[in-house]
Amino acid sequence: MKHEFWQARWENDQLGFHLAFVHPILKRNLASFGLAADARIFLPLCGKTLDIGWLLEQGHRVVGAELSEIAVSQLFEALGVEPSVDEWRGGRRWQHAGLTVFQGDIFELTAAELGPVDMIYDRAALVALPPAMRPGYAEQILALAGGAPQLLITFEYDPAEKDGPPFPVLPEEIERHYANRYTLEMLSRKDVLQSSLNFRDAGVTRFVEVAWKLLPARTGQAAGFIPPAPRR
Repeated sequence: MKHEFWQARWENDQLGFHLAFVHPILKRNLASFGLAADARIFLPLCGKTLDIGWLLEQGHRVVGAELSEIAVSQLFEALGVEPSVDEWRGGRRWQHAGLTVFQGDIFELTAAELGPVDMIYDRAALVALPPAMRPGYAEQILALAGGAPQLLITFEYDPAEKDGPPFPVLPEEIERHYANRYTLEMLSRKDVLQSSLNFRDAGVTRFVEVAWKLLPARTGQAAGFIPPAPRR
């Protein structure tokens, strides 16, 4: 997707991807990562998600990357804080207390600029990109955050019924991008078409939300993923 597409979405307030609540998948699964109380969590393509405020309330530090200046401005405004703003080579860096957001092109960001992170939370980044861009994005995430564990949310639907974004990303693609560095555990999968107002008018017959837990693979560990345990 070209930068102009996303800039126009924010300028025209076309924000169907923005949730008016903290994501239940994050709230349900964060503790399972065993993070320290002040862990630094990276949110690529973070928008103005309410998840950031919730993570800060839990005592964690958050670093985001976001293209839109409108999104970043509205994020800090919603948090009720006045950030300091300086320049980095790809755009502007906004900071206040435990929150830093690199506003600009995520592909310009370097690991040195980002700094060490303890976890990656990808709620709406991988699925926002068309197939041709996703391999490069996955490589950039690995270059930025190394082996940091990852909570990843993807969607599955019939691409013949809808043009993204968000785009469908199937398990075999997750394996292709990440199985050489991570063990992949599918935490949950649920058709959210009828249960969420955000997806009810998506124009598809099913819209499955999938949560993944990616943990650094041990040397010699086989690639692949662990399916979710059957519900009782």
